[in-house]
Amino acid sequence: MPDTDTSPDVAAPRLSLAALFAKFLRFGLLAFGGPVAQIAMIRQALVEEERWIDPARFNRLLAVMQVLPGPEAHELAVHMGMLSRGRIGGVLAGLGFMLPGLLLMLACGWAYGEWIAGRPGLAGILLGVQVAVLAVIARSVQRIGQHILHGWLLAALALLAAAATLAGVPFWAPLVAGAFAYGRAADKPAAALSLALVIVAAAYLLLPHGDAAPLITGATAQSTAAPLALFVAGLKGGLLTFGGAYTAIPYVRADTVGRGWLSDGQFLDGVALANLLPAPLVIFATFVGYVAGGFAGALAITAGMFLPAFAFSLVFFERLETLVENPRLHATLDGVAAAAVGVIAATLVQLGQSAWERLEAPLLALPIFALAALAAWRLKGKWVTPAIVAAGAAAGAVLLA
Repeated sequence: MPDTDTSPDVAAPRLSLAALFAKFLRFGLLAFGGPVAQIAMIRQALVEEERWIDPARFNRLLAVMQVLPGPEAHELAVHMGMLSRGRIGGVLAGLGFMLPGLLLMLACGWAYGEWIAGRPGLAGILLGVQVAVLAVIARSVQRIGQHILHGWLLAALALLAAAATLAGVPFWAPLVAGAFAYGRAADKPAAALSLALVIVAAAYLLLPHGDAAPLITGATAQSTAAPLALFVAGLKGGLLTFGGAYTAIPYVRADTVGRGWLSDGQFLDGVALANLLPAPLVIFATFVGYVAGGFAGALAITAGMFLPAFAFSLVFFERLETLVENPRLHATLDGVAAAAVGVIAATLVQLGQSAWERLEAPLLALPIFALAALAAWRLKGKWVTPAIVAAGAAAGAVLLA
């Protein structure tokens, strides 16, 4: 277990397991507003008020969590639980933090299937929501990019990853190219970019390829997914979520929409719902799993998505805090993150193309997208995204019905 602070006024209390679970369940019930708001809530309660950990150590811990794939707020909850009751405390804290969002998303998936999906009268509302969510994703790509793409080489790796994804190169090839090229030759930009180009070109020429996820514009899933396949889809998303939860979108989409288990419209509806619930945004995977494979599918994909967030803290944290001091590892992860930005941007293009295909009057959707994008760029606060989604629904009911 990681070292804890030993000064008498800074130490995590040894709570009962029930009390620990209840504390993090309460955090989960209040986890609105995305990772920044969730982390701020945990910091306020456990660092500033209850003094479980010294602020400087909390900042170092948060830096490690931001290097790892997976939702940072959930990983942070797991680690704070470990400080109180060891690994069993970490498991209970993580489960408590994710449980409210999981149950609410399961209920949303059930209600969506029973009352919403396939109802012609609701088509305009759902399309409006999907267009608004595209604007939210576009803002997220820009926000993630400005924190990751420092310098022209990382930006070039992101553009290369976007082009490769649109060309149908398997999702892992741009990530490997970014990691290997930037990790090996960050101080030699021309050589690094040439190496990345060679890796991507070889993947394009030697591997089977097609659309990363073919456009599926129907209203309902075309087939049912097995729980094991959905678990693997979630695990890919959980392992490749660098720089924010939105980076899970392309990988989960490729393994679900790309196999005909649900449509792009249903996928975007899940992302919209995740923005409204008290949960890490990756809880959208629960909705995807429910639509694609029912209750068992929802639990399977959720287990895969959150498994890395539990595992990294519970098993590897003692070593990770040392590893992140390695400059070469920093460069490798920077290359992966840059490629991930490009993959998300390409997925945004694909989702936008799919939405355009579903619109009977596409030009009427442009003002919805423009106003949603303006709000996403100019407004701040945890209420902004839910308000954008709600406004998109209202506008869609008027303009797209």
